[in-house]
Amino acid sequence: MIREGKAYSDEEIFSYLHPLVREWFKEKYGTFTPPQRYSIVEAFKGNNVLVSSPTGSGKTLAAFLSVISFLVEKAEKGELEDKVYAVYVSPLKALNNDIKKNLEEPLTEIYELAEKKGIKLNEIRIAVRTGDTAQSERQKQLKKPPHILITTPESLAIVLCSPKFSKYLTEVKFLIVDEVHAMAENKRGSHLTLSIERLQRLQKGKMVRIGLSATIHPLKEVAKFLVGYENGKERDCIIADVTFEKKMDIKVISPIDDFFRESAEEISEKLYNTLANLVKKARTALIFTNTRSATERVVFHLKKKLGEDFPIAAHHSSLSKEVRLEVEDKLKRGELRCVVSSTSLELGIDIGYIDLVILLGSPKSINRALQRIGRSGHRLHEVSVGRIVVVDHDDLVECTVLAKEAMERRLDRIHIPKKPLDVLCQHVVGMSIEKKWKVDEALELVRRAYPYKDLTKEEFLSVLKYLSGAYSELERKNVYGKIWFDEEKMEFGRRGKLIRPIYYLNVGTIPDEAEIAVITTDGKFVGEVEEEFAERLVRGDIFVLAGRTFRFLKSKGNTIIVEEVKGEKPTVPSWFSEQLPLSYDLALRIQKFRRMVEENIETVEDILVKDYRLEKKAARAIKNYFLEQLIVSEIPTDKKLVIEKYEDERNYYFFHTLIGRRANNALARVCAFRAGKLKNCNVQFAITDNGFSLILPENKSLKDDELKRLLRIERFREDLVEALKKTEIVRRRFRHVAVRSFMILRNYLGREKSVWKQQLSADSLLRLLEKKFGMDFPVLKETYREILEDAMDIENALDYLSKIGNEIEVRVVRTPYPSPFSWNLYLLGEEDVVLMEDRRKVIRELHEKILSLLDHEKS
Repeated sequence: MIREGKAYSDEEIFSYLHPLVREWFKEKYGTFTPPQRYSIVEAFKGNNVLVSSPTGSGKTLAAFLSVISFLVEKAEKGELEDKVYAVYVSPLKALNNDIKKNLEEPLTEIYELAEKKGIKLNEIRIAVRTGDTAQSERQKQLKKPPHILITTPESLAIVLCSPKFSKYLTEVKFLIVDEVHAMAENKRGSHLTLSIERLQRLQKGKMVRIGLSATIHPLKEVAKFLVGYENGKERDCIIADVTFEKKMDIKVISPIDDFFRESAEEISEKLYNTLANLVKKARTALIFTNTRSATERVVFHLKKKLGEDFPIAAHHSSLSKEVRLEVEDKLKRGELRCVVSSTSLELGIDIGYIDLVILLGSPKSINRALQRIGRSGHRLHEVSVGRIVVVDHDDLVECTVLAKEAMERRLDRIHIPKKPLDVLCQHVVGMSIEKKWKVDEALELVRRAYPYKDLTKEEFLSVLKYLSGAYSELERKNVYGKIWFDEEKMEFGRRGKLIRPIYYLNVGTIPDEAEIAVITTDGKFVGEVEEEFAERLVRGDIFVLAGRTFRFLKSKGNTIIVEEVKGEKPTVPSWFSEQLPLSYDLALRIQKFRRMVEENIETVEDILVKDYRLEKKAARAIKNYFLEQLIVSEIPTDKKLVIEKYEDERNYYFFHTLIGRRANNALARVCAFRAGKLKNCNVQFAITDNGFSLILPENKSLKDDELKRLLRIERFREDLVEALKKTEIVRRRFRHVAVRSFMILRNYLGREKSVWKQQLSADSLLRLLEKKFGMDFPVLKETYREILEDAMDIENALDYLSKIGNEIEVRVVRTPYPSPFSWNLYLLGEEDVVLMEDRRKVIRELHEKILSLLDHEKS
């Protein structure tokens, strides 16, 4: 049963702690923080606990105090054996080194205290085991295992298969999983849940699971993810939710009075003045941007504005590890006034004092906003101050809703992948190395992990058949069996001695990424794009590289072939792959907000100032934005879907489906596929969080009833699968899944296979599987599941479509110009070709046309 926890008093907690640990804690800290009050006693009682609390609230110590106390007691009695008593797992290697330091300090102080008192304690050993751990250190750990093992999900999967080391893992009393929020939503988390169940199988006694998480929702589901199932029932877990203890001060700031009239220079000037003023007033500010390129731009401009007296640094994933660590250390030492970071920020456990977090543009999710803003006012009793700075109308509306929802702690639901079969393939190979299995016994273990609770026996058998090399056609492509599987006895085990090194060298879920070369049809090299960008391309798409415009024709291996085109608008902006998607829950709340504004248009300024804490000018900007939308079109809301027809040199159809980019990606592809079949032409599409557009040639137009029929829910999934075939996203995601499924080996006995060769093998295998085996083959099935459910959001796309005609009315509106709500879609690719200034010029021209319509109406 999953249930809410209760807070214990200092006296109650102290009564559980070893006298030495109690005395040390009283001297050093005096009293317990909320996460510690909720979790320490529960861990002592042998209960699983999920702690959700902000940064700096002492949750790491909350997890380790029961471990330290337990080990100190054994150390005093001379009962410490050569065993691992506690396993700490974190996705961040940097965090692992931090934890080791942070554990060694309390233990050193406790040992000093024991010495003063004349108490002899045996040594408590701590060791880190990650992919970076030297061979000599691993050998040392084999001779003398650590009492506390600090590791990553990948290394845990490896040590479980080590015959020598795994024998030290049979009496683990505590398993601590840190950064649960960062793993639950991806395959790394699914991978870890299976490793935990395999670790659980080795135990002679009870293993307490302690999960540590930042702000996340729904906690019940995250608790199930942590503890899994036994005998078909969810295991017990106590939820310690102390996120509400932290006070927040969140406001939206708009440096611009009129988004439409001001030039790019004026906007830029006002934006950087606003940022500079905020940084000056703070002791240390942390600025989050949504792309790496924006991070570099902000650092450049702020350095010019603030000068030498304000040390500023950038922190993002494209920088080297050394540079990132140096920035983190300077931040901890208080040597920086401001750090600017992109979405990739994974700072270590203790990042020093920050009293202001600035979000430049929308963070796209309430949970993310709270996690980021929670980094300011590092201690629990301090107020976390966050300012969201916006320079765009849609952002202003989005952040106004987001800030209110964040202040009221109404969070987004997270998405946990459902039964990823590629991750299962890895673990079946790992399990076969451990021992010989009965199929039902293995299936029962797998189903204990939350992501796999609904795995069918047929699905499991299909994985066993594939891994056992039951398909001779695959051997011709050098894909050989990794296990043996006896279908009569329903047993399986490992095949050959080489499987162990193959498993060790290929385990893990993070795909190798590569830069994709862009080549013209006559063989000239143009430049490179990121793989994430390449997988978004559809044949005929136009994009910009090195200031020139190219049409995407086809791809081969890790190369894409293009032709240069002049005077055509791009359909994909270069920053597309970097942008975070808006969450579906927040999107629905923005739809409701739009209806509130429309219904209260006369008095809305006062409502926004009073209820949404907006400045007067920002409230006025929202009101004007909505009034100008009403001049040419209607307001799309939670009750009304507006489709706009703007027919010019090409036919534009803007669908105002405000449901987030992942769900819109699914909708747009199906509608483009259906429109293409209907009109027998190539249909281009563009996507934002707020909607999507279809672009058809001048001589092909869609009638109102045809537009509505594109959104029918019948055969939606089948049409989406059909629309995806032969696309870049399928090619690339298939490679990732094939590598995870051990169909393609990244590393064969120490020989690395380049991403280029991996992709060529993947293309050849994909053709074979599609032709011979069809969509039920586990590797192909998982490729499409990953695209539809994880990369896109088919579930919520279908949820939205199910409301059309019932709760949501569809209105088709013909407009003389793109309406203000369509401008971001209309201009989607232009930011690359033309400078920002020209983009502003297009917006100003459209704005003037709409104002002239207003004047015409008045006269």
